[in-house]
Amino acid sequence: MALSDIRKNRLKKLKRLRDLRINPYPQKVKRTHLIKEVIDKFGVLAKASEEIILDGRIFSIREHGGSTFIHFGDESGKMQAYFKRDRLGPEGYKFFLDNFDIGDFIEVRGFLFKTKRGEKTIEVYDFRMLAKSLLPLPEKWHGLKDVEERYRKRYLDLIFNPEVKKKFEERSRIIREIRKFLEANGFLEVETPILQPIYGGAKARPFKTHLNALDIDLYLRISLELYLKRLIVGGFGKIYEIGKCFRNEGVDRFHNPDFTMLEFYWAYADYKELMKFTEKMMQEIVKKIKGSLKIEYQEKLIDFSSPWPRIEFSQLMKKEAKINIDEIHPKALKKKAEEMGIKIEKGEGKAEIADKIYKKKCRDKIINPTFIIHHPKESFPLAKSLEDHPNKLANFQLVVGGCELVNAFSELNDPVEQRRRFEEQEKMYKEGFDEAQRMDKDFIEALEYGMPPCAGFGMGIDRFVALLTNSYSLREVILFPTMRPK
Repeated sequence: MALSDIRKNRLKKLKRLRDLRINPYPQKVKRTHLIKEVIDKFGVLAKASEEIILDGRIFSIREHGGSTFIHFGDESGKMQAYFKRDRLGPEGYKFFLDNFDIGDFIEVRGFLFKTKRGEKTIEVYDFRMLAKSLLPLPEKWHGLKDVEERYRKRYLDLIFNPEVKKKFEERSRIIREIRKFLEANGFLEVETPILQPIYGGAKARPFKTHLNALDIDLYLRISLELYLKRLIVGGFGKIYEIGKCFRNEGVDRFHNPDFTMLEFYWAYADYKELMKFTEKMMQEIVKKIKGSLKIEYQEKLIDFSSPWPRIEFSQLMKKEAKINIDEIHPKALKKKAEEMGIKIEKGEGKAEIADKIYKKKCRDKIINPTFIIHHPKESFPLAKSLEDHPNKLANFQLVVGGCELVNAFSELNDPVEQRRRFEEQEKMYKEGFDEAQRMDKDFIEALEYGMPPCAGFGMGIDRFVALLTNSYSLREVILFPTMRPK
C-alpha cells in the first residue's frame, strides 16, 4: 500500500476515535512501572498478582484468531503483551484490531505471566490509545545504507538502532564526568554570551545576524575564550563553560558548523601545569567511561597510560614533512605546500600554511595521546610567547587518534602585545584572509585593567565523544548534525 493510502486509512481511524469521543492524544498516563522494572522484578511482581500498567509504542502485531500478541516498548525496554478475545470481550477485542496500528502508543493494564516458550508477557484486560500515529514505521530502517537519511530522521534512527541511542547516553555520561572532575578541582561553571558584537577567540568565519531592537549587527560566537578571560580579569580564579559555538566553515569528519566546546581558565597557572592537569583529567574520564586506559578507535588501539610524549611542532615538521619551519622563508613554504597539493587561501601567512602542511603530513600519524608543543608565534594570537624563545608559543595541542582534541596555552595578558597581534590579524583580514581574528577593543581595555598569569584550555566535546564511542564522524555523536536540504 502506498504511503499516502496508509496515512489516509489512519486518518479515518483517528476520526473514528474522535467520533466515539475517545481522545487519541490524552494528557495524562497512569503508568505504574517502566518496562525494564517489570522485566527485572518479573518473578516478584507476577507472584504477587499485582496489577501492572505499562505504556509504550507498538512495534509488532501478530493476530491468531481469538488471540493477538504485540511487542511494545518504552524508553527503558521492550516487552510482549497478550490480547485475548475471551478476556476483553468481542467488542473490545475488535476495537483493538480495528483501531490500533504499529507505531501507535498504547497503555495496557493487566497481570504478568510467562508463555509456554518462557517469554515474559502482560495479559491485557484493559487498554487505551495514548497517541495515534499517522505514518507507518519503516520496515527496513535497521541497517539503512543511506546514512544521511538516518541523520535527517534521527528520531527513526533512535527507534530502530539501540546502539545509536546508547552513544548519546554515553555522550551525556562523558559530559557529566567532565563536570564532576572540574568541579572537584575547584572550577566554577559559568555562562557567557552566544550573540556577540565582535567575534573572537579563534581563526574562523562567523555567522552574522541583526538585532532589530537595537539596530545592530551581531555574530554567533566562534569561541568561548574572550568573555571567559574577562571573568579572570574580574577576579574569578577557576572557571569553565560547556557550550555551543558556531563557525561558518565546511562540513567533514571532524567539523560541523555548530559544535560543543569545553573551555576552562585557570588563574596563576601556566601551560606546563595545564599539561599535567589535562593528562590527569583525560585519564580519569577515560577510565570511568571505558573501564580501562586502553581503548579501541577505528581499528586502532589507543593507550592513555602515562607518560604522554611532548613533541615540539618544529621537530615534528622536520621529521614528517622534512621542513625546517624555523628557517624557511614564507614563499618557499608556500611553494612546498602547493607541491603537496595544498590549496593556499588569499592572505594566509606562514603559520597558516605550516598548519595545513602539518595536518596533511603529520597529524594522522599520531595515535596515542601526544602533546604537540611550542607552535610558531603567529599560530595563536591570544597565546603568550616563551620567554627564552620569543618566536615560539607557550602552548600545546593534544592529538589522539590522528585528531586534535585540545588546544591550550599560557594566555597572553600583555595588553600592548595583544593589541599589536590584533593589528597584525586585521592586516591579514584586509588582505583577504577572512578567518583572521578581529580587533576587540573592549577586550584590550579589560586587559589594561590587568589580568593575572593564566592558562586556558579548549576541547571539542563532539570529538572527545566520537573517540570514546569509536565513532568515525562527528555526525554519529551529534543528534541533529547540519545537513544539506533535500
